[in-house]
Amino acid sequence: MSEHDIVVRHGRIIDPETGLDAVGDVAITGGRIDAVIPGGSADLHGRQEWDATGQVVAPGFIDLHSHCSDPASRRLQVCDGVTTALELEAGMLDVTGSYGRMAERGSPNNFGFSASWALARMSACGIDVSDGLPAFMAHIGDPDWHRALTDRERGRMLEVLRRELDDGALGIGVLLGYCRETPGEEYLEIAGLAAETASPTYTHVRDLGRPDSGLLGAEEVVSAAIATGAHMHLCHINSTSVRTVDRVHELLDRTRAEGMRVTTEAYPYGSGATGIGAQFLDPAELEASGRRPSDIVYLPLNERIETAERLIELRAQDPGGMAVIEFLKEDQPEDLGYLTRALLHHDTAVASDAMPLSPVDPHRDLGWPIPVGTPTHPRTAGTYARVFRWYVRELGILDLAEAVRRCTLVPATILDSVSPDMRRKGRVQAGADADLVVFDPATIADRATYASPAETSTGFSYVLVNGTPVIERGELREGALPGRPVRGTY
Repeated sequence: MSEHDIVVRHGRIIDPETGLDAVGDVAITGGRIDAVIPGGSADLHGRQEWDATGQVVAPGFIDLHSHCSDPASRRLQVCDGVTTALELEAGMLDVTGSYGRMAERGSPNNFGFSASWALARMSACGIDVSDGLPAFMAHIGDPDWHRALTDRERGRMLEVLRRELDDGALGIGVLLGYCRETPGEEYLEIAGLAAETASPTYTHVRDLGRPDSGLLGAEEVVSAAIATGAHMHLCHINSTSVRTVDRVHELLDRTRAEGMRVTTEAYPYGSGATGIGAQFLDPAELEASGRRPSDIVYLPLNERIETAERLIELRAQDPGGMAVIEFLKEDQPEDLGYLTRALLHHDTAVASDAMPLSPVDPHRDLGWPIPVGTPTHPRTAGTYARVFRWYVRELGILDLAEAVRRCTLVPATILDSVSPDMRRKGRVQAGADADLVVFDPATIADRATYASPAETSTGFSYVLVNGTPVIERGELREGALPGRPVRGTY
C-alpha cells in the first residue's frame, strides 16, 4: 500500500487532454499528481484524505490575462479557482526583477510575465517606467510615446525585448490599442522577433475610433502572422471585436485553415476596465465608435460620467484612474448574443483581464477580507465561476467538461511551445503539477458585481497550487503562498 500526501476520493475527475470524465481517486505527493484511478482504489493511502463525492476534480484554472500583482487581488483570483495567473497582454519590462520580487513577496498562485512592448517603447522615448504597470497608467496619454520612433529608438526597443525573452519572458505583450500612431512596420518587426525566437505575441488590437476597429485590428494581427509566421494571440476578443465578432471569427478560421497559429481569449462581461486617460476614451473617439461618456464609470469616485467636459477634466487630472467602460449591454438580447458567441467560438480560452484593486499599487496589501467598497472590475473575482454558473448551469449552452477545457487545457497549450512548465499544467494526469480545483457544479457561482466587485466566488471546496491547499474546506488559507514562476525558454 503506497502512502501519499493527499488523496482526493470519489470525485468526478475531468482531464481535458485524455477525455477522462469518471468518478475516481487522485493521489498527490510533493507537488505532483502521483496517480489517477478511475473507479478508485483501496490501495491508495493519504496522510490527508478528502471526500469529493458529488464534486468535480479538475485542473486549476489558468488565466493568461491578469494585471494583478498585489497580494489581495491574487487571493481573489484563487477564490475563483485560478491556480496560475499570468501578465501577458501588458507584460513587464524587467522580467528578471519582476519574477524575483514576486517570489520574494510570495504568491498564492503561479505567476509569469511577457516582455512589455509598451513599457519598452515608453522607455525608448525617455519615460521612466521603472514602476511597471502604475508607470504605464500614469503615462497612458503622454504624447512623448504617441509618435513614430526614430530608427535608433526602435533599435533600442527591440534590443530590450530580445533581452527580456532571453531572461525568460513568456512572449511579447503588445498594447497596440493604446498607441495607434505606431507604424505598421514596427508591429511587423515585433512579430518578426517573436517568430525568430518562437515566442507568442499577445495583442490588444489597434483602436481606430470607429465601430469596425475590432475587425480592422484583427486583420492587422492576421497580416503579421502571415508575413512572419509568428504565433499571434488576440486578447479579450469580446471587448475589441464587440459587434464585429462574427466577422472576426470568420477571418480567424480562414487564417487557421491556412496553417497560421492565431489564438484568442474572452471573458464573460460586457464591460471592460482601463485607465481613463486611454486614447480610445477621448470624447471624440467615443462618439466616432458609437459610445458615450455615460458608458464610463470612474472608479475612484464611483462616478458615471455624464458629459464630455467632465470626461476631459478627469482625463487631465488622473489619466491612470481606473474606469469601467460598457461596450456591450448585457441586458439586451442582441448584445448578449455577441458576448456569448465571442466566448463560445471553438478553442477560445477563458481569460479574465483581471484588474488590480484601485488605486493601482502592486506593493500594497489590503489584507483579508478585502474592505467593503474597494473598487475593481468584477471580472477580477468572478470570471471563472461566472462561466460555470451562467453558461453551464443556467443557460445550458456549454458542456461542463468543455468549460473545464476552456479554463485549463486551452490556455496551457497556447503557452506550451514557449514554456515547458505549461506542459505539466491544465491536466489531471500522473506526473502533472498538482494544481487542482475541487468544486460543486450545483453551487459554483460568482458573487462579484459592478456594485460590489470584490466579492469572492462560491462552490470551491479545495484549490491546490503545487500540491498545497490554498483553499481548504471552502476557506482561504491566507498564509499559503505556494505559487511558483512560469518561465519561457526558446
